Amino acid sequence: MFKETITAIATAQGAGAIAIIRLSGENSIKIADKIFHAKSNKKLSVQKPNTVHYGLIKDKETIIDDVLVSLFKNPHSYTGEDSVEISCHGSSHIQQKILELLIKKGARLASPGEFTQRAFLNGKLDLSQAEAVADLIASTSEAAHKVAIQQVRGGFSNDLQQLRNQLLTFISLIELELDFSEEEVEFADRKQLAELTENIENKITILKNSFQLGNAIKHGIPVAIIGEPNVGKSTLLNAILKEEKAIVSEIPGTTRDSIEDVISINGILFRFIDTAGIRNSDDIIENLGIERTFQKIEKADIILYLFDITTVGTWLKEIDSLLQKYHDKKWIFVANKVDKIRGLEIPDVENFNGIKKVNISAKHNLNIDELITTIIEVSDLDKLDQNDTIITNTRHFEALTHAYEATLRVKEGLESKISGDFLAQDIRQIMHYIGEITGEFTNDEILGNIFKNFCIGK
Repeated sequence: MFKETITAIATAQGAGAIAIIRLSGENSIKIADKIFHAKSNKKLSVQKPNTVHYGLIKDKETIIDDVLVSLFKNPHSYTGEDSVEISCHGSSHIQQKILELLIKKGARLASPGEFTQRAFLNGKLDLSQAEAVADLIASTSEAAHKVAIQQVRGGFSNDLQQLRNQLLTFISLIELELDFSEEEVEFADRKQLAELTENIENKITILKNSFQLGNAIKHGIPVAIIGEPNVGKSTLLNAILKEEKAIVSEIPGTTRDSIEDVISINGILFRFIDTAGIRNSDDIIENLGIERTFQKIEKADIILYLFDITTVGTWLKEIDSLLQKYHDKKWIFVANKVDKIRGLEIPDVENFNGIKKVNISAKHNLNIDELITTIIEVSDLDKLDQNDTIITNTRHFEALTHAYEATLRVKEGLESKISGDFLAQDIRQIMHYIGEITGEFTNDEILGNIFKNFCIGK
């Protein structure tokens, strides 16, 4: 199927100023020549690669549109094949008419992600870079863009390739030993292999540990706003989002279910969750909302514990048990309604392991910027370096986990001085799982699962 010439609309659906229709495959230039009539009267097949040409798209004698055609010849194209991109006016009718003409002249409609899949199969990208293309298209924040662009440029791939090349050297020497097993010689320095294994273990650990951060960057950091009823949680959510997202009322227990919205702050996505107030209630519906509050706390990375500073001290009754139960979360104490009492400090905060505190008035938008700054500090994402390798893909995380387990087996084997054939088996396992990430070891089912989630035209 990869001998066929494929085509698709590469721009988003609907009308716009300009649309792009792509062709890729060995007959793409020949097919484009059948419908494109250059102003210069020259065929695309005789033009230089990496050039742009102005002319008309015609269906026999009927003019469809005046267009610009970009010409790419293998291997210097995105897919590594002869490719053509037609930039036409963005009318849906024009786009569909050109697409129909290309299919009529011999092209086939591309499957989702087939252009990128061909780039991978033709060695223009490895598999992790191909997956990062989809992440780059889907990125909705500066942080997600930084991570995706770093992987597209091959940062992650280079790290993995270095590890694999070092292992390849050792496994070659160990297998050479097996050929001379009767002489009982050692070509592979076991001490150097132990040092390399230690380095690989540390590297994989860093990459594995980055997955939680990468997941947060990709999907947004969940921030739960919790506290007793009527302390201003919904008002705070509205103040952060700068819109009336949640219903605000003086009646305690107004919020019966969680309300969520996403906002980008300093290029980082945060998913704020307004929850039902925590209290003992006889109301069945309210109790369901409170139960969901605890479910949201479980999933949150950051918890804003909001309390009414005018009722100082009552919030301390429940906070101890919550802190113990959710000790792995990042907490911020937020004292609301400071416009009613000036200069009052939060009592006993020093007893809570340096948890940050912010005094605000959600109703009057007082110190909301300070609270947002504190949230960014607590998230640690403001320190994100563009050169950091961060894992955002579950498939990569699983492969790294398997590679880590194989690395531990190599370490144990070296300590117990097992024979070279067993060592070689475990080293091959590390190389296999690293190769799964970059696509050196793969199968059609994995490729199908990866590329089916791409948009058509990419």
